Amino acid sequence: MSHAPHPQRLAAYACDPRQSRGRRHPEPESTSRSLFQRDRDRIVHCRAFRRLMHKTQVFIATEGDHYRTRLTHSLEVAQIARSVSRSLGLDEDLAEALALGHDLGHSPFGHAGEDALDAVMQPFGGFDHNVQTLRILTVLETRYAAFDGLNLTWETLEGVAKHNGPVGGPVPAFLADYCRIQDLEFDTWPSAEAQVASLADDIAYHSHDIDDGLRAGLFALEDLFGAPLAGEAARQALGQYPSVPRDRLVQETVRRIINRLVSDLTEESRLRLAESGVETADDVRWLGQPVIAFSPAVAEANLALKGWLFDNMYHHDRIQAGRRHAADVVTALFSRYSARPDLMPGEWQVRLRDRDEAGRARVVADYIAGMTDRYAYEEFERTTAET
Repeated sequence: MSHAPHPQRLAAYACDPRQSRGRRHPEPESTSRSLFQRDRDRIVHCRAFRRLMHKTQVFIATEGDHYRTRLTHSLEVAQIARSVSRSLGLDEDLAEALALGHDLGHSPFGHAGEDALDAVMQPFGGFDHNVQTLRILTVLETRYAAFDGLNLTWETLEGVAKHNGPVGGPVPAFLADYCRIQDLEFDTWPSAEAQVASLADDIAYHSHDIDDGLRAGLFALEDLFGAPLAGEAARQALGQYPSVPRDRLVQETVRRIINRLVSDLTEESRLRLAESGVETADDVRWLGQPVIAFSPAVAEANLALKGWLFDNMYHHDRIQAGRRHAADVVTALFSRYSARPDLMPGEWQVRLRDRDEAGRARVVADYIAGMTDRYAYEEFERTTAET
């Protein structure tokens, strides 16, 4: 197998694509792209990635053109992850692949849809978007003649499955079954690149949720003054530019939040990597603690900001009303497809054959989870008329 050269200068503790543990299904590799570049490209070209364009981040995707969707969120995460990885000498392509792919498993309507699917799937193992992402990457995508899924490298699949850290407690059934085929070592920490992608996710959604919340009028710029991290950024922006239009002040505030978090994450991580003594990517996995982190003070403030957003945005009456309707749509679709499989497309009816009750329920959940917000609404209306 010939691997493309890797022009980026990598730190010793980075994941080097030339030393990858490979793919589940061996195949000829590119002479012009590294394995991780190819993984990233496969994610960008898959159907599940395209559907993120019309899936909810916080606001239902049909509410306005300027609010973030899962796709624009994933692109922002990827930009932050790539920048931090470059600063730390990590493999930018792996971090970008993980950032672009981390939300592929989200159902329509964001967490409201996920909670509804999890509730109806409780008798059959529940539903979790992180598990669903691995299902998409290894089973549900059907782009290739030789195998199901995208046949990504071990490092990318590991990073998707463990980007929040070791998988503790009862391991979901699909993850346990998959690890009997390709062990992703759930008891260890993921690569530094996966840890970067995870915290880039935090940075992106905290900053852009504030942007979207301000744009939607859920709170005013002055309301941020009492918020951790965001309050300092808002006061700085207003103090430096007291007479500019409000929209520009919002952007100045968001920019300051991102810069503060990215700078702190990079500096603290560089310090931790040096003090840890890790010399290989496997050293990072077996260290027993993360090497990518915010400083204690900023980590505490970031957690407090999340709490502020829950109180002032995610639990806002307008957001909650949309969540309740979205949950009703998902619950109704699951009930209708379960009772009337003929309401599903033919290729999905084929997947139901020779399965027990739990297997049929999982197929229905897979179909619903793949829907965009818009398509879920359309199917709700159609099946209402036909049942």
